[in-house]
Amino acid sequence: MRVQSLTLAAAGAALLAPAPAAVLTTTPPSRPVVAVSEGHVPAADLLAKVRGCAPVSKARYRSDDGARADVPVCGTRGAVFWKADMDIDCDGRPGRRCNRRTDPLFSGATAYQQSDGRPLNAETLPYIVVPSPSGIWNHRDDGVHGGSVAAVIYRGRVQYAVVGDTGPREIIGEASYATAKALGISPDPRRGGTDSGVTYIVFKKSRVSPIENHAAAVAAGDRLARQLVRGR
Repeated sequence: MRVQSLTLAAAGAALLAPAPAAVLTTTPPSRPVVAVSEGHVPAADLLAKVRGCAPVSKARYRSDDGARADVPVCGTRGAVFWKADMDIDCDGRPGRRCNRRTDPLFSGATAYQQSDGRPLNAETLPYIVVPSPSGIWNHRDDGVHGGSVAAVIYRGRVQYAVVGDTGPREIIGEASYATAKALGISPDPRRGGTDSGVTYIVFKKSRVSPIENHAAAVAAGDRLARQLVRGR
C-alpha cells in the first residue's frame, strides 16, 4: 500500500536509490508493453454505465498525499466505481521487480492472502487497492471484500482484477504491478503509474476463490460486466 504521493516518493527515492546501474528498468524502449483488453465487453460499454455519479462515499478521497480531495466513490446497480489515477502497489511476496531495493515503500504483506496463506504476488496477480474503512467510506458496506472482482479501464482497455490490498484511509487510486503492466501503464514502483484516466469498477458481492486464480477473475468479471451493461 502506498502512503506517500508519487512526488514525495520520487524525492525519497532520489535519496534512497542505489547507483543507476542497479535500478531495474521494467519497460525498456526496445521492448514496449503490449496491452490488450480482457473479456468480451468493450470498455466503451462499461464506461457508458458509469458516466454519472450517485455517491456512496460520505466525502471525497485524495488521489495522492497532499492532493485535493475530489474523488468520490459512486454506486450503480451491482457495482461501485471511482475515477482516479493509478499508483503502483508492489507489496506482497518479493520478486525481481517488487522488493525493498526497487521500491522504498515496499511491504512484504498484503491485506488479503492467497490460498496457501502467503501474501499476494503483485508482479503476477492483477489486483487493486481499496482505502481502509473510515468515515469517508467502508467498502464492506457495499459488498466489497478481499477477492471481489474489479474491471479496471484505461485508454479503451479492460483488465480484470481482484481486490487484493487496502491502503490509506484518505487516498484512492492504486493497483498492483501486474495490473498496470497489463494496461500499458508503466509499472515501475518508483516512477510508474499515471496521473489520471483510470476507471475502477468493483462488482458488489462478488468473490474469486482462490483469490490468486486470475482466470476465474476474468470469467467472473466478464459475466458481471455483461450483467452491468444489460442493466441486470
